[in-house]
Amino acid sequence: MKLSIVMPAYNEEESIGETVSTLTEALSKTDIPYELLVVNDNSKDKTEQRLIELKKDNPHLTYVTNPGPNGFGYAIRYGLDRFTGDCVAVMMADLSDSPEDLIKYYNTMLTEKVDCVFGSRWAKGGQVIDYPPMKKVINRVANRIIRFVMNISYNDTTNAFKLYKKEVIKGVQPILAPHFNLTIELPLKAIIRGFSYTVVPNSWTNRKYGESKLKIKEMGSRYFFILMYCFIEKYFSRGDFKVKS
Repeated sequence: MKLSIVMPAYNEEESIGETVSTLTEALSKTDIPYELLVVNDNSKDKTEQRLIELKKDNPHLTYVTNPGPNGFGYAIRYGLDRFTGDCVAVMMADLSDSPEDLIKYYNTMLTEKVDCVFGSRWAKGGQVIDYPPMKKVINRVANRIIRFVMNISYNDTTNAFKLYKKEVIKGVQPILAPHFNLTIELPLKAIIRGFSYTVVPNSWTNRKYGESKLKIKEMGSRYFFILMYCFIEKYFSRGDFKVKS
């Protein structure tokens, strides 16, 4: 089963080289067939130049430039329209997600025969390193609200780092979210539409370089919109969009 990794990158010239090399090194120790698809989200720095250099020595690396509209969700959607694997993971370009966790996700998908593998940084065995205190408070409150509204037990919906089979990506269309709210749209739609999933603990490490692209003040109403959209589908659509039962 071929693994695709879709990695959005906006102004990540300092991080992208270490991220690609660390991920490639970890996967080279396995027999997992894979592609790394980096989506340059019209970066204004030297991200694209770094990708050109990295691609020369890395046959698994492909990069595309999203001409616009731009934004985290748009970049991921651009990549999800272009990956070639049987399953696809969304990973961050700042090395906050662990390659070892990705391998664990992949092996779990095979052994448990599930459609999705979701990580939880807050489950037993999970770990967060240098997580900003205020961001942690907002994260836990937001996930508690999502759990209550959607009546689910999963406690880390906002975590972008997840693995989906190709048919799940087809089954959650159309994808609406243009920004970081895509992180909750994909898993919530997968759950609502009947795809199977399991949750494994994962780790998260704060970025070494640059600053986070997530602007919490700008995202609250956008998360709320996607949450309400999924709530309406779950409770009022009478299962019209359900793919699996």
